[in-house]
Amino acid sequence: MYYIGVDLGGTNVAIGIVTEEGKITAKKSFKTAAERPFEEIIKDMANCIKLLLEENSISLEDVKSIGIGSPGNINSDSGTLVYANNFAYGKNIPLREMMQRYIDKPVYVGNDANVAALGEVLAGAGKGYSNVVMITLGTGVGGGIVIDKKIYEGEYSAGAELGHICIQHGGEKCSCGRNGCWEAYASATALIRQTSAAMKAHPDSEMNQIATLDKVSGRTAFEAAKKGDKAAQEVVDTYIEYIAEGLTDICNIFRPEILIIGGGISNEGESLLKPLQAFIDRYIYGGERNPKQRLAVASLGNDAGIIGAALNRR
Repeated sequence: MYYIGVDLGGTNVAIGIVTEEGKITAKKSFKTAAERPFEEIIKDMANCIKLLLEENSISLEDVKSIGIGSPGNINSDSGTLVYANNFAYGKNIPLREMMQRYIDKPVYVGNDANVAALGEVLAGAGKGYSNVVMITLGTGVGGGIVIDKKIYEGEYSAGAELGHICIQHGGEKCSCGRNGCWEAYASATALIRQTSAAMKAHPDSEMNQIATLDKVSGRTAFEAAKKGDKAAQEVVDTYIEYIAEGLTDICNIFRPEILIIGGGISNEGESLLKPLQAFIDRYIYGGERNPKQRLAVASLGNDAGIIGAALNRR
């Protein structure tokens, strides 16, 4: 039997055929065009699934279920997207019901960060562990919690919004409307803002040679720091401390068997992981009296969301 995993994003929709072992045998993607009605997005999803199956000579009868991972608050019991600011019409969308109008199969719906964490547990960096927390550093800060190899979502499936813990009372404005959220400091969006400010303050910085102010990315400061630029190194050091503050809080709450870091920033590898490990080792409750908190970089990349969505049974 096969499973279909759908990673619904604000920019792209990625769809894969997944085996029971968590292997993707084929995948396709298309532009979401998130400003349009959801009915059109779902119809395109269904057509893409049918085309993907046809191209790989797989019958719909051989598909056990379809899983969708979506940004925002998800009611997993009803299969409803309660709210997501990534979509123009992202409020009270019955994703399960709408998909089943086109494809008569069981449909499971979950938050995208949650299912990505499940994907890493089943087939990636968290394989072999039962209790895992995954943090995704992207446009925002996503959080996924897996306990006993099952996604933990909280009441009404509205929990695990780890990016919205507060690390600075009255601090930077967050997109959620609150001030001082971890996401406002540790996301790639925040890093771009911090880098841009440093570039303006230090016009001679190597950062200004790597990118113009309208082309700053999450890599800009890291690349300049590797070339010995002091202003860039200060941006990187401060940014890593912002990440580490939140991670330490999360470790103190959950003490997972392994803490996985994903998203584009995780591509920095050891230059990110090493200082994070040092900070957590120093400031986690109990410090050196307890075993070190295991950290790892996510290994599945964008495939984690497809695999986790496909194999999610909530």
